This record gives sequence, C-alpha cells and structure tokens, in this order.
Amino acid sequence: MNVLTALVAGLLFGIGLMVSGMADPAKVLGFLDIAGRWDPSLAFVMIGAIGIASVAFLLAKRRAKSLLGLPMQIPASTSVTTRLILGSAAFGVGWGIAGFCPGPALVALGAGYPKAWGFVAAMLGGMAVFELIERLQRRRQHA
Repeated sequence: MNVLTALVAGLLFGIGLMVSGMADPAKVLGFLDIAGRWDPSLAFVMIGAIGIASVAFLLAKRRAKSLLGLPMQIPASTSVTTRLILGSAAFGVGWGIAGFCPGPALVALGAGYPKAWGFVAAMLGGMAVFELIERLQRRRQHA
C-alpha cells in the first residue's frame, strides 16, 4: 500500500509540475529574470504550494503517525547554520543557471527535455561527492 501511495503522490506531483510549467526551464528562467522579461506566473504556483504545505505541516505536527500508519518525520531543528546558507545558495545558483531544481528536473527527464539529462547527471554527481565528504568526515570523527 505504501508503494502505491508513493506512486500516486509522485505522479500527482509530476503532473502538477508539468501543468504549472515548473518543469520547463525557460519558464523558470523567465521567472528569475526580474531585470528583463519577468514572468510572475510561477510566484502564484509557489504561493499556492507554500499555503498548502503550511497547512499540511500544521496538521502533521499534531499527529504521531501518518495516515498510512508510518511515524511522522518532521525536522526538529530550526537553527540557521552556515551549512544551510551555503546549501541554499548553491541550490539557488544551480536553479538560476539551469532553470531546474531536483524534482522538476526528474519530471523534465521523463518528459524528454534533453537539458535535463545534463542537470540530473550533475545533480547525481554532486550528491555522490557530498556523500563521500560526509563519510570522510564521519571517519575522522570516529578515529
């Protein structure tokens, strides 16, 4: 049941990204181009997503288990760290250069956008480098 629910949620998310234009790098770059031909339409998508997510998080905080009976996994930390700021900046720079962020890039890959292949390859490479660095730091801490 959990796999089916994840599949349906992923399909709904992907369809939403395609319908809203979030999987189209030209649309995203148009939104980010505030000094040129700015396209504000994605702001409405983001406002809607933030509103829905805010309500969902408020409801989720009151529950011990999800609707499927799984434990709730809500982040406990609210601190802003250098690592968080640098990660957010790297995310923003990547989004601005490519017009993709991870979720929409996977949707665009499935939709056949050629540019998505390069982004997803770079994203996976970055994830591998991050994991390697994390493992090396854990080894140093335990040595």
